[in-house]
Amino acid sequence: MNLAITIAAFMVALGVLIVVHEYGHYLVARLCGVKVLRFSIGFGRPIWRIRHGRDQTEWVIAALPLGGYVKMLDEHEGPVAPEDAHRAFNRQSVWRRCAIVVAGPLANFLLAITLYWALFVGGVQEAKPVLAAPGAGTVAEASGLARGETILKINDEPVASWQQVRWRLLQLAVGKQPARLEVIDENRQLTWHTLDLSRFELDGFEGDPLAGLGLRLFRPDVAPIIGKVLPGSVAEAGGLRAGDRVISIDGSEIRVWEDVVRAVRARPDELVRLRVLRDGTATEIGLRPEAARQGGERFGRIGAAPHVDEEAIKQYVAIVRYTPSTALAMALGRTWEMSVFSLKMLGKMLVGEISWRNLSGPVTIADYAGQTAQIGPGAYAAFLALISISLGVLNLLPIPLLDGGHLLYYVAEILKGSPVSERAMELGQRLGLTVLLFLMAFALYNDFNRLLAG
Repeated sequence: MNLAITIAAFMVALGVLIVVHEYGHYLVARLCGVKVLRFSIGFGRPIWRIRHGRDQTEWVIAALPLGGYVKMLDEHEGPVAPEDAHRAFNRQSVWRRCAIVVAGPLANFLLAITLYWALFVGGVQEAKPVLAAPGAGTVAEASGLARGETILKINDEPVASWQQVRWRLLQLAVGKQPARLEVIDENRQLTWHTLDLSRFELDGFEGDPLAGLGLRLFRPDVAPIIGKVLPGSVAEAGGLRAGDRVISIDGSEIRVWEDVVRAVRARPDELVRLRVLRDGTATEIGLRPEAARQGGERFGRIGAAPHVDEEAIKQYVAIVRYTPSTALAMALGRTWEMSVFSLKMLGKMLVGEISWRNLSGPVTIADYAGQTAQIGPGAYAAFLALISISLGVLNLLPIPLLDGGHLLYYVAEILKGSPVSERAMELGQRLGLTVLLFLMAFALYNDFNRLLAG
């Protein structure tokens, strides 16, 4: 079931992003008077097609859905009837060609702005920025932060949710800038703490980047009662059931769910004995937690979740909502910030400040699509906005074969007063193809490495 949701969510995300991007090219091409021959979602053999419109444009869904294209009338790609020559792409002014090319990435940015605006207006349920006890020897502990404190501002900028805290601190960490946190404790006392981010390690973003600082979201104590057992998991195979209360593991008393997590994580591939209370009767169950790995850490897991009292959780959750005008300003700001952040991350990869292991491919994207779809519509919409921004930024990179590569040719044409030579374009296409194949291979390697490492 989870695999089916992941595949469906990934295909929907791909379809939306491809259609929006290519429709940007298509729409501006039509506005500029260019004849569009084909609008294709996917590459390879067509599995569905139809002709429509005054120009009898061919609308196609192809077999390989990892992209799309808009084919325009162009004298460089075949003979053009004399009566249609003025509608050929290559006959347009360089400014019109620039507009047509940039319209695809621009459409991706507009989609992200629209999704963020809808989320900010409709309201998003997010965790309040209440801190758990900082880890020993971490930056958070050194700054004096304590369990139960709520973050109100970061460098005088108000924050209302844990997600906002994560995003703001991540931005500051990339720039190696200090973070001054205004917090309020459980006794309603205001204090200030400064996090030194100058030595924060930017590598290994597949885990929680804030955990390395010692910052974790506060979670109220949860009773050690099984609420859900995942199908096909170690817990199911061992006989655990929803409603079982864990009272001890290997003879050690269990008071809260966190004790269960700690004991299981510490024993990958080792036999652990759980004593559980079921219908008033104590029962002993032996399990061998399966080993998983994340961020270089090896740990155990059994595939069970706790029973959570929804009413007790509500006080730690906030609905973040804004007026339409404020939401639009925030959506524009978020899209701009995410775009700049993506470029900064790419730059730091190029100079070696951040590992290329952070580059993700379609497998990781599909995984996140499935996870966010199962969380809810809001999380999935935020995921679509993020991927749409990434697609827009990627396509604007000055790499031949991408939209940014075409823009590079047109800028050169503007500067020299004549089009780039066919030879130069051919060499550029080969170089661009090599770079893209290398990036795709590396991204896929990272994907499967993460998959095999759990």
